[in-house]
Amino acid sequence: MNEDDLRQMIGRVQRGSLSRRGFVKRMAAVGLTAPMATQLLAIAGAAPAAAQTVTPYPARRGGGALKVLYWQGATLLNPHFAVGTKDQDGSRAFYEPLAGWSQDGTLEPVLAAEIPSRENGGLAEDGRSVTWKLKRGVKWHDGQDFTADDAVFNWEYAKDPATASVTTGSYRDVNVVKVDDYTVRVEFERPTPFWADAFVGSRGMLIPKHLFKDYTGAKSRDAPTNLRPVGTSAYRFTEFQPGDMLRGEANRNYHMPNRPFFDTLEVKGGGDAVSAARAVMQTGEFDYAWNMQVEDEILKRLEANGRGKVNVLPGGGIEFIQLHTRDPWTEVEGERAHISTTHPTLSDPAVRQALALLCDRNALEQFIYGRGGPATANFLNNPPRFRSENMKFEFSIAKANEVLDAAGWVRGRDGIRAKDGKRLKFVYQTSINTPRQRTQAVIKQAAQRAGIDIEVKAVTASVFFSSDLANPDTYTKFWSDIQMYTTTMPQADPQLFMNQYVSWEMSTKANSWQGRNIVRWKNDEYDAAYRAAEGELDPVKRAALFIKMNDLIVSSNHVIPLVGRPTVSASLNTLHHKLSAWDLTFGFLHDWHRAA
Repeated sequence: MNEDDLRQMIGRVQRGSLSRRGFVKRMAAVGLTAPMATQLLAIAGAAPAAAQTVTPYPARRGGGALKVLYWQGATLLNPHFAVGTKDQDGSRAFYEPLAGWSQDGTLEPVLAAEIPSRENGGLAEDGRSVTWKLKRGVKWHDGQDFTADDAVFNWEYAKDPATASVTTGSYRDVNVVKVDDYTVRVEFERPTPFWADAFVGSRGMLIPKHLFKDYTGAKSRDAPTNLRPVGTSAYRFTEFQPGDMLRGEANRNYHMPNRPFFDTLEVKGGGDAVSAARAVMQTGEFDYAWNMQVEDEILKRLEANGRGKVNVLPGGGIEFIQLHTRDPWTEVEGERAHISTTHPTLSDPAVRQALALLCDRNALEQFIYGRGGPATANFLNNPPRFRSENMKFEFSIAKANEVLDAAGWVRGRDGIRAKDGKRLKFVYQTSINTPRQRTQAVIKQAAQRAGIDIEVKAVTASVFFSSDLANPDTYTKFWSDIQMYTTTMPQADPQLFMNQYVSWEMSTKANSWQGRNIVRWKNDEYDAAYRAAEGELDPVKRAALFIKMNDLIVSSNHVIPLVGRPTVSASLNTLHHKLSAWDLTFGFLHDWHRAA
């Protein structure tokens, strides 16, 4: 497609002869992602479409209780400290962003009055600012007005290094200006192609200034509201037992008409994924179960009961292995895995290459994950425009042995390889979950045949994904040699997703282990590519930069992609929900309702 063809299609959208959705689909056919197609329309002045719901919303309320099961329960309710999906969703039950991502990759307003565009004056022509108009009449759950002061406060709160928030990457490099009581402008240092980061989606949930202003910086963790949220959402907080139970009640002063449908919200934590699937599709005790990390064979049997269904939404989630760059067994300045150290054996590229060869991805897809886990060689898999065709995967125990032999790793009497007095013995940790333990077993068995001794460690999910700074077994500390989990991509653009490997995001004691670069990998070429992508307005060149980043981290073998992780959940057939793989499960909770 040439530039003239593109201009003609944009013109048809402006004239109304081609729908925005039709434009997005045609752009997808030539490799342009939905978010980039949407931004092309915005830049050209084609007004955004109104928010859409999956099914007609019922006129009545009084829907009783909505019962949701999270087998990993939330442990805190401040979105700026939510290190994992469970805490992000727990926070999203009560806090809202200015806009959220729908499944087709378009933005829908939540606390914003409209989505910024060239036509409405929201997007600057030079790409250096975006102006958000806020919805008027929105009240915090305690009756206080939501205004631009709250948005500015969230920027100040998140960018403060002393706060050590997980959202700091979205706010520290921008400037936020209050234009008036219901308008804020986000300013960028240079032209920015992906402007929908601050205040958007999982990174954009807003907390109230009047309740947090006395708890900023070093005092931020002491705020009582960290566990008793006061937000703007469709449900008001009533009860929280960390890791176990979260309850809310309908907000009858909600800013969207005739919502919410349900009278109460109950989010139960704990248990395991299989039990959660049964509680929905077999017994019907719950309406919805999150993250069905369950063998597909079991899910199909449960679906056959006819009571519930499995929801599979393609997105950017990935189940992967991390091979540490640092030494988790040596303490420097009171910190294990200090960035000044180097891992004694995983620093050898041959060892990492061998471990990658010992991962049978096809077996994981075929016998464990099924439709919930397609095998992949890439860390960045979606949207398709950003998917590398350069990376390949191979399972070969024989080749792994050859690589280790050539690198001088010699088997001892016990069959375990060693070199210069260092043995290939590793601790491999993940959360307690049947597919993950089966994956550990598959890789451990293959490693044994290559002379590598692996000790598997399974940590309770509520501990592994905890935000507790005193807990030594959290995945953000990564005090083991190898670990495995799923990382999600809650935006239909890879900019935030790929900052997991920039050097300035290293997870350290200094930032309370809130940095997103958990493996502590440093690569100057990667850093430069990321910085270039932040300001690259040409979508083709920008995609190439992200593909380069994917290839750099994957070819290092410090990260071993295993299977893609589409968003897989279970729900009763009577529940109508609006879900998006590009946002949180509760991203559109206000639209959930039950069939008449």
